[in-house]
Amino acid sequence: MRILHISDTHNKHRQVKNLPSADLIIHSGDVSFAGTEDELINFIDWFRSLDYKYKIFIGGNHDFYLEETKKETIQSLLPNNCYYLDKSEITIENINFFGLPFFVSESMSGDYEQSIKLIPKDTNILITHRPPYGILDYSGTINYGCQDLLKAISKIKPRYNLFGHIHDAYGVKETPHTTFANTALVDEHYHLINKPFVFDYK
Repeated sequence: MRILHISDTHNKHRQVKNLPSADLIIHSGDVSFAGTEDELINFIDWFRSLDYKYKIFIGGNHDFYLEETKKETIQSLLPNNCYYLDKSEITIENINFFGLPFFVSESMSGDYEQSIKLIPKDTNILITHRPPYGILDYSGTINYGCQDLLKAISKIKPRYNLFGHIHDAYGVKETPHTTFANTALVDEHYHLINKPFVFDYK
């Protein structure tokens, strides 16, 4: 299966042109900038119009409307081939996907760290908004990744971890067990300059 990954479009999704062909498109959060319902609906209208067989997205720390809305409500707005993952999983053509958003309230309450424990051991592709600690998470003088997430990935060993969040840490890092991709499409100044990540899952 050919998979296309993007992240951090921050309400500039309609400016994203010439996306590569693939079987599945994944957006790993920060679809909006101000986090409003109007931004989210605009994104969904755009996302569902894209010509891909399957579509998956999760929420990021800017996506306040997703943070405040039940997963079932968002899913009801989507066509049958499109999935909103919120600490949940989906299997598509024998590939197991798990989506872990990064919401402000859950980060402050400690629920985010608890949610990491929900990642199934048989996850093939882990979609997170926040990176694991020390991997494509560096900005300024700080690593913004999550150590608990890194520990979980080290045990589960998914084939891919797809994320964004840290705009100026865009890139791909391969390790013996997991390929990590930070595919934030905007840079630290919110300029839409980075390219999507495309790969074949075999």
